[in-house]
Amino acid sequence: MDDSGLTSDDFLGGKIRLFQPKVGYRAGIDPVLLAAAVGARAGESVLDLGCGVGAASLCLGARVPGLRQFGVEVQAPYADLARRNAAENQIALEVSTADLRALPDHLRAMSFDHVIANPPYFQRGGTRSPDAGREAAMGEDTPLATWIEVAVRRLAPKGTLTVIQDAARLPELFQALDARMGRLVVLPFSGRVGRPTHRVILQARKGARTPFEMLAPLILHEGDEHQGDRESYTSEIAAVLRQGAGLFAD
Repeated sequence: MDDSGLTSDDFLGGKIRLFQPKVGYRAGIDPVLLAAAVGARAGESVLDLGCGVGAASLCLGARVPGLRQFGVEVQAPYADLARRNAAENQIALEVSTADLRALPDHLRAMSFDHVIANPPYFQRGGTRSPDAGREAAMGEDTPLATWIEVAVRRLAPKGTLTVIQDAARLPELFQALDARMGRLVVLPFSGRVGRPTHRVILQARKGARTPFEMLAPLILHEGDEHQGDRESYTSEIAAVLRQGAGLFAD
């Protein structure tokens, strides 16, 4: 992608600036929320499966300096942008252009303190996006269960898996997790008070036995309905999106 087909967008109130395609899949708030849910500490290792242009990894790296971060992205143009974005933001992120089902040897030889993922939300149906990048990012090719299996295999003992996904697919996430994973915590998100949950973050720890916990939903927007172009994020969400605050401690 040449620069004429890109935008340069601020994240975390300008702490991070990302180049991403004008047309196609574009990072929004979901990777920022994903990064905010990871209780990482300096010196720990993080693997981002399907890292796209690097949004989640770089937001996490801005909040927690000193991480050893690795990303995997199957679409070469997006992987190239992730490398560029890491360099531009001066955050170390090693990006491999690869299918998560065939990880590079050096990644398969490693174990990670944290694995994060923002898998495609929708199972493929009859309608597909004409943009190949958006279609690959939003329409499922690799089954969700495979994403989870790859992630669990790469986790070190007591390591955490953090996934953001469409709320309707929460049962699939539960089915994909087995006895290797425990301390399951689900954080739901609702657009406004009284609206159904539309996104969830699920976090689990390898080898833990803590009981399942469903947290109270976080509300994204104030008010009962959309009020034009002005920003309406609740104070807690605004702190995450604009100041890089975490969602919950590890």
